[in-house]
Amino acid sequence: MYNTITDEAAKHLADALGNSTTLTALDLSGNTMGDAGMKHLLDALRNNTTLATFDFSGNEIDAENVQYLADILQNNTTLSELDLWKNEIESEGRAQDLANALRNNTTLTNFHLRANRIGVEGAQHVVDALRNNKTLTQLDLSYDLLGDKAVQGLADILRNSKTLTTLDLSYNSIVATGAQQLADALKHNTALIDLNLYGNEIESEGAQYLADALRENTTLSKLYLYGSKIGNEGAQYLADALKYNTTLTELSLSNNGIDEATQHMMETAKKNTKLVIDF
Repeated sequence: MYNTITDEAAKHLADALGNSTTLTALDLSGNTMGDAGMKHLLDALRNNTTLATFDFSGNEIDAENVQYLADILQNNTTLSELDLWKNEIESEGRAQDLANALRNNTTLTNFHLRANRIGVEGAQHVVDALRNNKTLTQLDLSYDLLGDKAVQGLADILRNSKTLTTLDLSYNSIVATGAQQLADALKHNTALIDLNLYGNEIESEGAQYLADALRENTTLSKLYLYGSKIGNEGAQYLADALKYNTTLTELSLSNNGIDEATQHMMETAKKNTKLVIDF
């Protein structure tokens, strides 16, 4: 983690990885290596039959190696968690390559694409892949420049998803419209447990939509709305929903301009005494 690995060193590491029959987790995050070194390691991943967790975040992987990784993922049967945080996969072609891998991979459960700026087009490729994927349970698309347009597609998937349990959409310029789309999906979804909307300016209107969903949803246990500009009005909408909701156990509302009186009102309104509200 956070080393400068030469192409030669990467080749030695790849040889060891290719021959290993016991290694289950590998963290190579934040390493500066050349394209050739990356290819050596990805070749090893193709042949390895034990690695379950691979952290390759912060490596600025190039387009050719993204495609190479995607090809490997289509046939890999052991990897369950892949972290590609901050790898500059912002081009549509790179996102499409990875999405195609998701479409066919049957073992990956946790996929982290945080801070790759994939945008609306990239997100659409991911959405198309998720229509066929039946194994992914955790998806991190935070800091990916999605906006409400991309959220619409994700909400459509979420409405009927039976496998996705954790979705991170924090800091994606989602406003009230996107919150409404997600809320409508939550009214039908029976699998999602954890939804992170940190840093999205949904304001009080968006909070109202989510509150309506909380009245009906019976599976969501964690909702993160830090820095969402919901204010006292939005908190009031949520408080009204908490009179009925019995499944939510964590609610993050800090940095929302909620005064002490409203905080107290929310605490007294909640039906579920195990619910922890972070103001």
